[in-house]
Parts: sequence; structure tokens; C-alpha cells
Amino acid sequence: MRQIILDTETTGLDPKLGHRVIEVAAVELVDRRLTGNHFHRYINPGRASDEGALQVHGLSEEFLRDKPKFSEIVNEFLDFVRGAELIIHNAPFDAAFLNCEFDLLDLKSITEYCPEIMDTLPMARNLHPGKRNSLDALCERYQIDNSTRTLHGALLDANLLAEVYLAMTRGQESLIMDIEPTPQAAAATRYAAATLELLVIAASVEELMEHEMQLVDIDKASNGACVWRKLTAV
Repeated sequence: MRQIILDTETTGLDPKLGHRVIEVAAVELVDRRLTGNHFHRYINPGRASDEGALQVHGLSEEFLRDKPKFSEIVNEFLDFVRGAELIIHNAPFDAAFLNCEFDLLDLKSITEYCPEIMDTLPMARNLHPGKRNSLDALCERYQIDNSTRTLHGALLDANLLAEVYLAMTRGQESLIMDIEPTPQAAAATRYAAATLELLVIAASVEELMEHEMQLVDIDKASNGACVWRKLTAV
């Protein structure tokens, strides 16, 4: 399976207001392994960035002035990503900007070149409901070093997202199993259950007293709402 972790930086928040892509990066995963292959370009958008966007990425109009235009890098970009599954954090944002750039060049939408797009933002929200799920928050949660991320950068962010995605989906490849056990496995299970002897160790008097004292403390702290006492009273 070939997957591409993709990220962009832009001059602002809305392509409908004339904002443009100024940086694009794509990092390659094959069979859940980083290959070391990547695509990365800075792009001259022909306009300045909004002040808020400039504070996020730090890519000034002067820095981008001698960089190629999107039309000059688009074929190389499409050659790199074509046919792969795209993995993007907040995919509608990046896809909207890419589609705007493609539309200006009379090209088809990104899904014509990469039919499958996975958005890691709703994935993270499902895994961690009620928590912050920005890239920085996910790096902290999965203990991924993002100490060099003082500003947003498409290549750095794509590499960090690759590590976050692998951490969020780790173990899924081991979830595939036979629904129907083999006759040999079923027989072994029945034999093990028939011969199993459970060893029961009763609590000592001292342990029972400590348990009771713990329940008293919980009952006081919860104003009489200790669940354990309610269960034992049934």
C-alpha cells in the first residue's frame, strides 16, 4: 500500500478570497514504512500573506519572490502523489486550496488523481473525544518530539503527521483474525477449560480491615455515593 502524508502552507484561510498555496510537502509511506522519498516545494503565490498566516509559517513575500509558481511544479507534484492514498490533517482545508490551484490551471480536482483521502483530524477526535487534537497536541499525546516546530512548515508537519498517523493506527494490522476457529483450536480450548483449576486466595483479616477503611474514606469524599457499598448491599 502506498500512502502520501500531505501538508500545505497558505497565504490565508480561504481560497475563495484569493489566498494561495505557498508551500507543499508530501512524504511517502509504503506498507506503513517511511521510505525516505518526499516532495517539497516553496511556491511564489504572487501576493502577500495575511498577517495572521505570516505569524504561523513565517514565509515572507520577499522569501517567496524567486520561488517557482504553482504552474511550474504541478506536474512534478502530481507525478509524485498520483494513485496514492492521501493522509491529511484537516483534509478539507488542504484539498480546497489544491483544488483552487488546479482550477486556475484547468486541471481536475485532487480526487481525480488520488481517489482516497484519509482525514486524521476526525480520526483523532474519535479516538480522543473532548480533547485537543491539533498536531502539537497529538505529538505530545503520542510522545513524538516536535521541539523544532517553532513555526509551521509543510515538510516538518508532514513528517510529524506521518509519525502521529502510525502511532494512532498501530496494531490495526494485527486485528485481522479468523472468525471461525479451526477444529484443532476449538478442541484445545475445550480441553484447557475442562482441566483448568482456579486458585482462590482469600483476603486476610488485615487486608479486609484496610479495604473497609478505604471504603469509609471514599464514602466521606463522595457524600455517601460509594458505588462499592451500593453493590455489596444488593
